[in-house]
Amino acid sequence: MPQPSDVPGFYAARPIFKIDATERPALREGLLEMLVEDTTAGLTRCEATFTNWGPTSEGTGFLYFDRQVLEFGKPFVVEAGAGQAAGAIFDGRISGLEGRYLHQRPPEVLVYAEDRLQDLRMTRRTRTFPDVSDSDLFQQIASQHSLQASLDVSGPTHKVIAQVNQSDLALVRERARSIDAEVWIDGKTLHVQSRAKRQTSDLALTFGEGLHEFAVTADLASQASGFTVTGWDVAGKQKISHRATSSVITGEAGSDTVGSGILDQAIGTREQQVVHALPLTTDEAQAAAEAYYRRSARQFVTGRGVAEGDARLRVGTRLTLSGLGALFDGKYYVTRVRHTFDMVRGFRTAFAVERPGVAA
Repeated sequence: MPQPSDVPGFYAARPIFKIDATERPALREGLLEMLVEDTTAGLTRCEATFTNWGPTSEGTGFLYFDRQVLEFGKPFVVEAGAGQAAGAIFDGRISGLEGRYLHQRPPEVLVYAEDRLQDLRMTRRTRTFPDVSDSDLFQQIASQHSLQASLDVSGPTHKVIAQVNQSDLALVRERARSIDAEVWIDGKTLHVQSRAKRQTSDLALTFGEGLHEFAVTADLASQASGFTVTGWDVAGKQKISHRATSSVITGEAGSDTVGSGILDQAIGTREQQVVHALPLTTDEAQAAAEAYYRRSARQFVTGRGVAEGDARLRVGTRLTLSGLGALFDGKYYVTRVRHTFDMVRGFRTAFAVERPGVAA
């Protein structure tokens, strides 16, 4: 696994900005602060603030309000880090510009940008999809937005899926969540994959060596011995029921002791009945029950940390942390990333992680 030593002790912390595939050194030099944020729900966003006053072709004035460099809809790429930790941390389009006029400071311009999932977020519809699998639905929506689709999900064929005054992104997120899948976009390719099948990198950090801060909690409050989903098979005129247990998370937990096992031993059995799901087939009930159980199990151990700026730290990274003690050393899954730059701390990466168990 890549180690913190891959990052030089001294490096230029300022990110590189490319607009229309052209590097813009002036933006790098004028950067005041930046945020890039991503989660398992998809739609990466970027906010970057630049000095907006200086020498121009006509003397001294505003640098970017002529819209020659910063323009709505232009491709906007951010690269950051150094050594093995260098890479692109954002690839999207400019969606907003904000002027800032502060007391005793030069004027500033704030750039808002989002990745191509913005197209899905801004498209709202009411329609139905009869006799369709989730994979088919994702493929249809990707095609409607001129996107390629990289899909690796399993799930039943539904009698009908309804989209009621809902954005395409909200529908994709809802359906992905129901089958325990994650959504993201890479360039012009829409990815929807289950966590187990998501192809991600591995990274190792040690407290005090690349990992600056970390807080972690193991909490039984969200745990359950099992999740049961029930429904009614209209065609077969019979009850549908499926109960998901720890067997659906054992592959992910490895040798760790999962939260539901500790719950059963330390406190007692706790069952959850899902009453707002309306499965019409046994396969739908099973998919829903297992998705509910996995989401709950992964919340047993949750953590938040701050590391040296690292472009390799992204949602989906399987992160091995050490220096935390026997209880919390081990492998975590990154669920949220915030890459930031400011004039005081330079380039930093904050992240959130989760894990279904603790060391046995």
